[in-house]
Amino acid sequence: MNDNHFKFSNAVIGLPLFFVLFLWIVYWFQIRFDFDFYQNGIYPRDFSGLQGVLFSPFIHENLGHLYNNSIPLLVLLAALQFFYPKQTIPVIAYGILFSGLITWVIGRENYHIGASGLIYVLVSFIFFKGIQTRYYRLVALSLSVILLYGGMIWYVFPDVDATISWEGHLAGFITGFVLSIFYKTPEYAKPIVYDWQKPDFNPEDDAFMKHFDENGNFANTEIPEEESESISTYFNSDVSVFYTVTKSESDDKI
Repeated sequence: MNDNHFKFSNAVIGLPLFFVLFLWIVYWFQIRFDFDFYQNGIYPRDFSGLQGVLFSPFIHENLGHLYNNSIPLLVLLAALQFFYPKQTIPVIAYGILFSGLITWVIGRENYHIGASGLIYVLVSFIFFKGIQTRYYRLVALSLSVILLYGGMIWYVFPDVDATISWEGHLAGFITGFVLSIFYKTPEYAKPIVYDWQKPDFNPEDDAFMKHFDENGNFANTEIPEEESESISTYFNSDVSVFYTVTKSESDDKI
């Protein structure tokens, strides 16, 4: 496996900082000029409430709400950009869009605001995508995300905390899972070296495997001439091995 695709770039730091800084600027405008941005949040099953699909992740109720979302966003966006640079922008854009639409469909009749839905998108995508790749570094990343944010799973259920939008959390979690399936990462796939690793490999058509019985025992059958050449490829190699023999002192005493 070639790890050259794990390259640090300015975007690994710049993207999370810019995104979180924008959230703080919006909140500063809100309190400085006494803007009422809450009505720009998602209001379920109301046509005017659809605007919140785009605006709600950038609106926060108070300083504590904003702070609690800022730290996970910094960590998760940096991890997403470093390990999945090709998928970062689509995951963020479609994560905001589809998690917002799902919230608009299933949410309670109230304004839903905050970037927590996007946080659940990122946690879900990073976790499931790492498991799906089966690449040890990304699996380790998935386990690290669960270690840090695994407790968040409780807040996708109703009645755990009536003051939060569990619908937005659930929508984000579902969206992240779907995006992890949709976006493929062939750069992390193990290279196919042998024919038996190919998905369409059929042992019954393989010249060498034909000489094993149903119990896996090698049958000492005569190999047709046309098959002998293909079977020999399993054992022959173009690598030359040279040996150097030196005479030791013990040989002189014998």
